[in-house]
Amino acid sequence: MTNHSSESSSSFHCFTSIDQWITERASELDQIPSTRRQELSQLAGYIRKNLEANGTAKLTFICTHNSRRSHFSQIWAKVIADYCGHFGVQTFSGGTEATAMNERVVDSLRRSGFVIEADDVSVSNPIYRVSYSDQSVPLQCFSKVYDQTPNPQSGYAAVMTCSSADDACPIVPGCELRLPIRYEDPKVADGTEQEAAVYDERSKQISREMLAVMKAV
Repeated sequence: MTNHSSESSSSFHCFTSIDQWITERASELDQIPSTRRQELSQLAGYIRKNLEANGTAKLTFICTHNSRRSHFSQIWAKVIADYCGHFGVQTFSGGTEATAMNERVVDSLRRSGFVIEADDVSVSNPIYRVSYSDQSVPLQCFSKVYDQTPNPQSGYAAVMTCSSADDACPIVPGCELRLPIRYEDPKVADGTEQEAAVYDERSKQISREMLAVMKAV
């Protein structure tokens, strides 16, 4: 069994390497700028309000292609919500168009401790099973438009993780809160020697900020 820090839920256990990853991010919370904390606080408030009202809070992370930042955000938000004992948080991701979950995101997540499987990675849009705990059902991750199944049609927060999706979707039908929390696209490093480091750094930033959110719930 994994031993958690005092920050985590005493009854829930991530895989050991993921637990260590989250513990490292907890030591970096002071790196989050005050202006950024205001955005994260709004998301925490939405989650808190909905958990108190009905026991669930639905979050859809939206980026143009649903290939990189939105997947990082969906996955880390769910993992850290469970880690913090907020099991009613449900996370989703989508794009303004569907492409595929980028293999570099898959590789980065594996480096941080996730177990990720797919029946056929040769198809254009594989469905990845992302496991982070023996106590949780794996997340089913693939690219989709933000309003397609299994994403919620109403009663959710739409978190815009990139500027182009934020600009293209001034109104997101069915959402209760539309909140821009933008991240720089790690795609800028594709094909360079810095590729793995840039993807891992974006994963660290997103998980660090999702930890700040869930700790504030």
